[in-house]
Amino acid sequence: MSTPLSARYRTAFVTGASTGLGGAFTDMLLAAGVEVWGTSRDPKKLAPRARFHAVALELGDGPAAERAFLDADQAAGGFDIVINNAGFGTFGAFAHTDFSVWEEQLRVMLVNTARLSHAALRGLLARKRGALVNISSIAGEFGMPYQATYNTTKAGLSALNESLMYEVRGTGVIIIDFRPGDYRTDFEGSVRRPPGAAGPGQENAWAAFTAMMQSGPPPAGAAVDLSRALLRGRSGTVRSGRFFQAVLAPLLARFGSLALKRRIQEKYFGL
Repeated sequence: MSTPLSARYRTAFVTGASTGLGGAFTDMLLAAGVEVWGTSRDPKKLAPRARFHAVALELGDGPAAERAFLDADQAAGGFDIVINNAGFGTFGAFAHTDFSVWEEQLRVMLVNTARLSHAALRGLLARKRGALVNISSIAGEFGMPYQATYNTTKAGLSALNESLMYEVRGTGVIIIDFRPGDYRTDFEGSVRRPPGAAGPGQENAWAAFTAMMQSGPPPAGAAVDLSRALLRGRSGTVRSGRFFQAVLAPLLARFGSLALKRRIQEKYFGL
């Protein structure tokens, strides 16, 4: 696996590289012989190793994040892979949470990720090669209760990816809409829960969400799926995770009724 991947892609930029899926993607790329620039808000969390460059990047500051990316891109001589992975979760009742909470999540995870995608795509198209990978989520198709804006940002990224796939045809650049399910990344441990944001059934939904995350497969599985997609060298959507989420759930969304999908969601989350 390592030889063909490193032969096609020399350099990569990964946001949110210190833990979780970003850490797994970084490990996979380094093992494949790709030189990686990985980001974190705190670069001290990024372990030093061969062919790895730590980058301080705060996705909450769009202009500063873009400058950090462009500086790294120049140092690398142009990135062959850009993976927009960084983000965070917020759990609470939409109507009972101050709107500034949701506005921040939309700005950081959708607007600023789109900003980095814009900067990255300009360089990729100029060089007529490479891959832009935006990590969306199966949550964009199967919205989770009490995570309304997280679902919205991920659905928005998938819509962005879908549009870009048409725009890059014949350019040598590919777009990968990577939609992971619930991997065992301790994502639930970092989810923000604003005070005073309670709603009916919220604790049941939180318990189901936590159990779902903690029972998921290890994130290395997502890295394997992404590696395969990069080696295929064509734009597309990649669903990754346990069999139900990656295979059966999309079939249900495609061929089942919306009413059935909602009943299954309600039963699963105890609503």
